[in-house]
Amino acid sequence: MESYDAVVVGAGPAGLNAALVLGGARRRVLLLDGGPPRNARAAAAHGVFTRDGTPPVDLKTFGLADLAPYPVTVRSGVAREARALEDGFAVRHNGHWIHARRLLFATGVRDVLPNVPGLRARWGRTVHHCPYCDGWENREAALGVLGSGQEGHHLALSVRAWSRSVVLMTDGPDELTDVQRRDLARVGVPIYTAPILRLGGTDTVQVKFRGGERLLLDAIFLNPTQQQNSTLPAALGCELNAKSRVVVNENGMTSVHGVWAAGDMTGAPQYVMSAASSGMTAAVSLNTTLIHENVRKFGAAFHKSPGEEGGEPPSGGEAS
Repeated sequence: MESYDAVVVGAGPAGLNAALVLGGARRRVLLLDGGPPRNARAAAAHGVFTRDGTPPVDLKTFGLADLAPYPVTVRSGVAREARALEDGFAVRHNGHWIHARRLLFATGVRDVLPNVPGLRARWGRTVHHCPYCDGWENREAALGVLGSGQEGHHLALSVRAWSRSVVLMTDGPDELTDVQRRDLARVGVPIYTAPILRLGGTDTVQVKFRGGERLLLDAIFLNPTQQQNSTLPAALGCELNAKSRVVVNENGMTSVHGVWAAGDMTGAPQYVMSAASSGMTAAVSLNTTLIHENVRKFGAAFHKSPGEEGGEPPSGGEAS
C-alpha cells in the first residue's frame, strides 16, 4: 500500500494551501483533486491578496503549479472510503487503498439552490452568493435579494451597501418581524412576497411573479442551503454541528484523532482567503503532531540497547 504522511482530500483554496504548507515542511503528501471549484462559474474572485479579480479556475491552476517544487503528489478523483488503522488511515481512491498517517479534509460544501425555474442557469453569472465577491461589478445596479426571515433581512441590508436600488423577494411569506420590516423600509428596500414563476434574461434578470407582475434586475443575490460534499468525515465519526458542518477546534482538528478539516466544510467564512488561511492553520497543526510523533518513535529507538531490534538510531535526519 502506498504510504504518505498526509492525504489532503480536496483541492480548493483550503486544500491547496494545506498541501503547500505540508510539502514545504518536507512531508510526503497526496492531494486528491475532486474537480472544479464550487465558484467555477464566477467570472472573478475578489478579496484575494495580490490576485484580485482572477477567475476562480485560474486561481486553482496557479495553486496547483505552486506545488511543483515540493513532495506533493496530485491525483484527480475523490476519496471513496476511509478507515481508521492503528497507525493512521486507509483511503480508497480509484480502486486502490492508500495509507496516510494523517488525514486533512477540505472537500467543501455544495449549494442546494431554490427550486425557481431559470435560476440554476444563471448561477454564477447574474445570480450570486456573496456581495463581497460580486458586489463591486454590480455597484449602483438594480439588485434583487432572494430570501426570507433573518437571512433575507441581513442579506438585503448588506447588498444595500453596494446599491441604492435593492428589492427583497421572499417567494412567499416574508417571515420577517415588524422591526426587520421597518429596517428595510428605512433604507428604501421594498418587499415582494408573491411566488416567483421564473427567471429569464441573459445579461439582465427578468423576474416574473405569480399574478403577472414583473421586475427587471441586473443581478440577484441569495444565500442557498448547503450540504457537505463528502460523507467521509461523518463516516469516520467526526462531530457535526446542527448545520452539518464539521466541528473543529482553533487548529482545525476534528473530534477524531488524526483527522483535520478546513475551509467551507467547517462553517468558516466562505471567502477564498479565509479558506486558504484555515488550510494553513490545519496543516501547521497536523505537521506539529507528526513532529512529536517522530520524537517519540526516535526516542524509543535511541533508548534500546545495541543488541535489541531497532537499537540503531535512525539515519538521514527527520523521517517523514
